[in-house]
Amino acid sequence: MSVMGAKIKVLIVDDSALMRKLLTTVLSADDEIEVVGSAPDPYVAREQIKALNPDVVTLDVEMPHMNGIEFLRKIMELRPTPVVMISSLTQAGAETTLEALEIGAVDFVAKPSDSSAVMQLGGELIPKIKNAARTRVQRRVVPTRRAPARRTTHGTSDKIIAIGASTGGVEALKAVLMLLPADVPPILITQHMPERFTAAFARRLDSECRMHVQEAAHDQPVEQGNVYIAPGAHHLELARRGSGLYCSLNQGPPVSGHRPSVDVLFESVARTVAPRAVGVILTGMGRDGAKGLLAMRNAGCATIGQDEGTALVYGMPRVAFEIGAVESQHGLFDISDAILAACATRKTPSFATTGQS
Repeated sequence: MSVMGAKIKVLIVDDSALMRKLLTTVLSADDEIEVVGSAPDPYVAREQIKALNPDVVTLDVEMPHMNGIEFLRKIMELRPTPVVMISSLTQAGAETTLEALEIGAVDFVAKPSDSSAVMQLGGELIPKIKNAARTRVQRRVVPTRRAPARRTTHGTSDKIIAIGASTGGVEALKAVLMLLPADVPPILITQHMPERFTAAFARRLDSECRMHVQEAAHDQPVEQGNVYIAPGAHHLELARRGSGLYCSLNQGPPVSGHRPSVDVLFESVARTVAPRAVGVILTGMGRDGAKGLLAMRNAGCATIGQDEGTALVYGMPRVAFEIGAVESQHGLFDISDAILAACATRKTPSFATTGQS
């Protein structure tokens, strides 16, 4: 990470000379960023990382000689450095990008299809570069699929669990879900992620978790032992029809700068089932989810935040904590226990006030 007042040093790794030139132009236009080098493959990049000590590396997913995933593993093992992946918008690209985020990449952007789209990329890439420079990157420790659930059965809780996450959420959500039992109450998740990536993310989690994980569909019934992930570019809300609960999707305007928005999910849960719900806010950049989590807490729901020590980006959880939306904070690997404890407790409404926790 760069020192106070110094420019953020960026190394671009991409096999395309045109893409390296375009990314250099886009990033150099920002006064706080300095592109200190570019490399056509991981072998050149390895030497430049040693010589230039960049604060952030942008890494193409697909390269000759050694692919981006293999190189990322080596970076995380030998010299942990914030990495932003440049990914193609294909199913294979989505799967590879999700693997990169689990290994240790901070974030990703979709590779533009042509040179004109590259110039528009700056609005997305530059904030992610700056955010990556502020993160504490270290080797990830994520439970394996053989990790025991914290409890083997859950019983007959009538709770609903709502979880929101952004940057760092791929790792965090996997860590939380893999420690929950198969008969967990229904879980609705909003993770900031573009189209094509959320379906791949759901499939990846479904193959490793005890419960059934799926991309949410409109009017889909909400049932125990199931996890529903907001599709990219769609808000996910909890809706009631008679005695049944359903997923409701819409493509309304972005809320808190996002679609899907965590605020939209949390506020719908507060309206629909409070106080029979548990809200959880995990790692992420910005403030999406804070207002919605406060609505949940004020409606009597249990609310949980990831702590600063384990959050890749303590942005969303921090804002939620500061406005009084978070009832209790926990380290990443303790959040599953906190969720189950909250599900086992029948609460009466206890109203929060802004500025308290």
